[in-house]
Amino acid sequence: MPDYAPERTALFIDGANLHAASRLLGFDIDYRALLDHVRSQCKLLRAYYYTAVLDTDEHNPIRPLVDWLAYNGYRVVTKPAREFTDRDTGYRRIKGNCDIELAVDMLELAPHLDHAVLFSGDGDFRRVVEAVQAKGVKVTVCSTLRVQPPICSDDLRRQADAFIDLADLATEITRRPSEARPRNQAPPPRPAPTRATPAEPFAEEPEVSNGE
Repeated sequence: MPDYAPERTALFIDGANLHAASRLLGFDIDYRALLDHVRSQCKLLRAYYYTAVLDTDEHNPIRPLVDWLAYNGYRVVTKPAREFTDRDTGYRRIKGNCDIELAVDMLELAPHLDHAVLFSGDGDFRRVVEAVQAKGVKVTVCSTLRVQPPICSDDLRRQADAFIDLADLATEITRRPSEARPRNQAPPPRPAPTRATPAEPFAEEPEVSNGE
């Protein structure tokens, strides 16, 4: 990631889309390393993480990761996912996203930013990127072009001021087997998030679209 040291920067992470991209590239993301890497390159004001969560499963493996993120520097925004059965295949499907929440937060924070970094390839974000740019904010999109079919929308990539391929960050943000996320360690006390309860996709992800 280029050095943007003087710039006031915020991360906006589309959890399901980033999870899908990293898995297709063959690695798991170390979210502590991601935060440290970004902080070393700019003046990071906020790091938002958005995901849909299926509340009906009390043992959903998403929850430990979501809790960890909330206690380790991320503002986590969640939304209930919807479970249904696909009529054509008979398979159980989960659908849900936080696109509107991400777009609203990006627009609200824009007056305080020089640079917004969007971790998503979803073309539905093209218009909000354009709106944020009109407020004088530079927008970088981080996704990947190195999988087939492509997971990053051409429209979104063209709209962005800069594009970073997630594969180029792999050496900096890959979670190593010896760096397993602490699950039973008691987190330090912190105020409860004002907008949502912590959460992230891990096992079963909501459907991902590149929005084209």
